Amino acid sequence: MVSTDRFLAFAAMSLLVIVIPGPSVMFVIGRALAHGRRTAVATAMGNLIGSYLLVVAVAVGIGSLVERSVTLYLAVKLAGAAYLVYLGVQAVRHRKELRASAIATRPEQPARGDLRTVLDGALVGVTNPKGVVFFAAVLPQFVDHAAGRVPLQMLVLGLIPISIGLVTDTLWGLTASAARGWFARSDRRLSLIGGAGGFTMIGLGVTVAVTGRAD
Repeated sequence: MVSTDRFLAFAAMSLLVIVIPGPSVMFVIGRALAHGRRTAVATAMGNLIGSYLLVVAVAVGIGSLVERSVTLYLAVKLAGAAYLVYLGVQAVRHRKELRASAIATRPEQPARGDLRTVLDGALVGVTNPKGVVFFAAVLPQFVDHAAGRVPLQMLVLGLIPISIGLVTDTLWGLTASAARGWFARSDRRLSLIGGAGGFTMIGLGVTVAVTGRAD
């Protein structure tokens, strides 16, 4: 299996990459600002699922195919970008409804269904260009081919960035949702923060769409 040295080296590499906010972090922040803490946490869980699907794809060889094919990579990137823009537009359109939602919503009655929120996060996570590049190009470098069971090694190593990402994304989301609580005391402020969250997602979607590959 994976040696301790490789495990620690990959953990350090993962931390360095994850510390730099990418599409997943910005998406969680945007959802937190638009819908609150519960949605932020559910979104982070969705990102975790989507990101690990990328790990599985790389383990079975699909991830490398996507990374090497310009057409497939572009399709994945644009699909994720389009969905981010769509969600951002929806948040902007419904920003004036946030006040009523903030007052009426209880922990057991989230403004947005948990399953839908998790699926949204998973879709963004699995189409995240940063994740595709990292798992397809970096993850295989830390596998010990001589030890055998390469796919299993990738699945185990993939748990490292997934776990780190879950913690950091959740912290970002909780921080953003805490700031949202202050804005909830004013209709105008909450409407502004909801619009800000929406425009953040729209801007992120556009950025993802126009950002090219490093090759």
